[in-house]
Amino acid sequence: MDIQSILDTTLPGLGYELVDHELTAQGTLRVFIDKAGGITVDDCAAVSNHLSRVFMVENIDYKNLEISSPGLDRPLKKAADFIRFAGSQIKLKTRLPVDGQKNFIGRLEAFNDSTQTLTLSFDGKTAEIELGNIDKARLKPEFKF
Repeated sequence: MDIQSILDTTLPGLGYELVDHELTAQGTLRVFIDKAGGITVDDCAAVSNHLSRVFMVENIDYKNLEISSPGLDRPLKKAADFIRFAGSQIKLKTRLPVDGQKNFIGRLEAFNDSTQTLTLSFDGKTAEIELGNIDKARLKPEFKF
Protein backbone atom coordinates (compact mmCIF):
# COMPACT_ATOMS: atom_id res chain seq x y z
CA MET A 1 0.00 0.00 0.00
CA ASP A 2 1.10 3.56 -0.61
CA ILE A 3 0.80 6.48 1.80
CA GLN A 4 -2.23 7.99 0.02
CA SER A 5 -4.17 4.71 0.19
CA ILE A 6 -3.34 4.21 3.85
CA LEU A 7 -4.43 7.73 4.76
CA ASP A 8 -7.60 7.49 2.64
CA THR A 9 -8.68 4.30 4.39
CA THR A 10 -7.45 4.98 7.94
CA LEU A 11 -8.41 8.61 8.69
CA PRO A 12 -12.17 8.44 7.97
CA GLY A 13 -12.41 5.46 10.32
CA LEU A 14 -10.93 7.63 13.05
CA GLY A 15 -13.39 10.46 12.30
CA TYR A 16 -11.02 12.74 10.38
CA GLU A 17 -10.81 14.08 6.85
CA LEU A 18 -7.52 13.97 4.97
CA VAL A 19 -6.89 17.46 3.61
CA ASP A 20 -3.40 16.89 2.22
CA HIS A 21 -0.08 15.19 2.86
CA GLU A 22 3.51 15.65 1.76
CA LEU A 23 6.80 13.82 2.13
CA THR A 24 9.78 16.18 2.19
CA ALA A 25 13.21 15.42 0.78
CA GLN A 26 14.46 15.20 4.39
CA GLY A 27 11.97 12.41 5.13
CA THR A 28 9.36 14.36 7.09
CA LEU A 29 5.84 13.14 6.43
CA ARG A 30 3.31 15.94 7.01
CA VAL A 31 -0.36 15.01 7.23
CA PHE A 32 -3.04 17.72 7.35
CA ILE A 33 -6.36 16.63 8.87
CA ASP A 34 -9.70 18.27 9.59
CA LYS A 35 -13.04 17.51 11.22
CA ALA A 36 -16.21 19.39 12.03
CA GLY A 37 -15.46 21.80 14.85
CA GLY A 38 -11.73 21.93 14.11
CA ILE A 39 -8.62 20.08 15.20
CA THR A 40 -7.08 20.05 18.68
CA VAL A 41 -3.64 19.04 19.89
CA ASP A 42 -5.23 15.87 21.30
CA ASP A 43 -6.57 15.03 17.82
CA CYS A 44 -3.08 15.43 16.36
CA ALA A 45 -1.57 13.21 19.06
CA ALA A 46 -4.21 10.50 18.59
CA VAL A 47 -3.74 10.44 14.80
CA SER A 48 0.04 10.49 15.14
CA ASN A 49 0.02 7.50 17.52
CA HIS A 50 -2.35 5.53 15.31
CA LEU A 51 -0.57 6.30 12.02
CA SER A 52 2.84 5.51 13.52
CA ARG A 53 1.66 1.97 14.25
CA VAL A 54 -0.04 1.58 10.84
CA PHE A 55 3.04 2.83 8.99
CA MET A 56 5.26 0.43 10.95
CA VAL A 57 3.06 -2.52 9.98
CA GLU A 58 2.86 -1.36 6.34
CA ASN A 59 6.62 -0.69 6.23
CA ILE A 60 6.28 2.97 5.18
CA ASP A 61 9.66 4.74 5.30
CA TYR A 62 9.82 8.23 6.86
CA LYS A 63 11.98 10.01 9.46
CA ASN A 64 9.50 12.32 11.20
CA LEU A 65 5.70 12.37 11.27
CA GLU A 66 3.89 15.69 11.65
CA ILE A 67 0.11 15.88 12.06
CA SER A 68 -1.50 19.30 11.72
CA SER A 69 -4.71 21.16 11.01
CA PRO A 70 -4.86 22.77 7.56
CA GLY A 71 -4.97 26.26 9.09
CA LEU A 72 -7.23 29.21 8.37
CA ASP A 73 -6.13 29.33 4.73
CA ARG A 74 -7.06 25.68 4.18
CA PRO A 75 -6.33 24.32 0.70
CA LEU A 76 -9.32 23.33 -1.43
CA LYS A 77 -8.61 20.32 -3.60
CA LYS A 78 -11.63 18.06 -4.00
CA ALA A 79 -15.16 18.73 -5.21
CA ALA A 80 -16.38 18.13 -1.64
CA ASP A 81 -14.15 21.00 -0.43
CA PHE A 82 -15.74 23.45 -2.86
CA ILE A 83 -19.23 22.29 -1.93
CA ARG A 84 -18.52 22.56 1.80
CA PHE A 85 -17.03 26.04 1.59
CA ALA A 86 -19.56 27.62 -0.81
CA GLY A 87 -20.11 31.21 0.31
CA SER A 88 -16.52 31.64 1.51
CA GLN A 89 -13.81 33.94 0.21
CA ILE A 90 -11.10 32.07 -1.68
CA LYS A 91 -7.82 32.72 -3.46
CA LEU A 92 -7.47 30.70 -6.63
CA LYS A 93 -4.93 30.17 -9.42
CA THR A 94 -5.88 28.47 -12.68
CA ARG A 95 -3.66 26.45 -15.00
CA LEU A 96 -5.08 28.16 -18.10
CA PRO A 97 -6.44 31.72 -18.22
CA VAL A 98 -10.15 32.31 -17.68
CA ASP A 99 -11.26 35.54 -19.38
CA GLY A 100 -7.57 36.49 -19.69
CA GLN A 101 -6.84 35.99 -15.99
CA LYS A 102 -5.16 33.24 -13.94
CA ASN A 103 -5.21 34.64 -10.39
CA PHE A 104 -8.48 35.31 -8.58
CA ILE A 105 -9.62 36.43 -5.16
CA GLY A 106 -13.36 36.29 -4.71
CA ARG A 107 -16.38 34.58 -3.21
CA LEU A 108 -17.09 30.96 -4.01
CA GLU A 109 -20.76 31.22 -4.91
CA ALA A 110 -21.48 27.61 -5.78
CA PHE A 111 -20.06 24.35 -7.05
CA ASN A 112 -21.87 22.27 -9.66
CA ASP A 113 -21.01 18.65 -8.97
CA SER A 114 -22.41 17.37 -12.26
CA THR A 115 -20.29 19.72 -14.44
CA GLN A 116 -17.39 19.95 -11.94
CA THR A 117 -17.36 23.75 -12.21
CA LEU A 118 -17.39 26.43 -9.57
CA THR A 119 -18.93 29.88 -9.75
CA LEU A 120 -16.66 32.63 -8.44
CA SER A 121 -17.68 36.26 -8.00
CA PHE A 122 -14.91 38.87 -7.93
CA ASP A 123 -14.58 42.59 -8.72
CA GLY A 124 -18.26 42.81 -9.72
CA LYS A 125 -17.85 39.94 -12.22
CA THR A 126 -18.62 36.24 -12.20
CA ALA A 127 -16.57 33.39 -13.66
CA GLU A 128 -17.25 29.69 -14.19
CA ILE A 129 -14.07 27.70 -13.54
CA GLU A 130 -13.64 23.99 -14.17
CA LEU A 131 -12.20 21.94 -11.32
CA GLY A 132 -9.62 20.45 -13.70
CA ASN A 133 -8.32 23.95 -14.52
CA ILE A 134 -7.54 24.81 -10.89
CA ASP A 135 -3.84 24.81 -10.05
CA LYS A 136 -4.20 25.98 -6.43
CA ALA A 137 -7.11 27.13 -4.30
CA ARG A 138 -7.19 28.19 -0.67
CA LEU A 139 -9.68 29.74 1.71
CA LYS A 140 -9.04 33.42 2.29
CA PRO A 141 -9.71 34.05 5.99
CA GLU A 142 -12.29 36.73 6.73
CA PHE A 143 -12.10 38.58 10.01
CA LYS A 144 -15.23 40.40 11.12
CA PHE A 145 -15.08 42.94 13.87
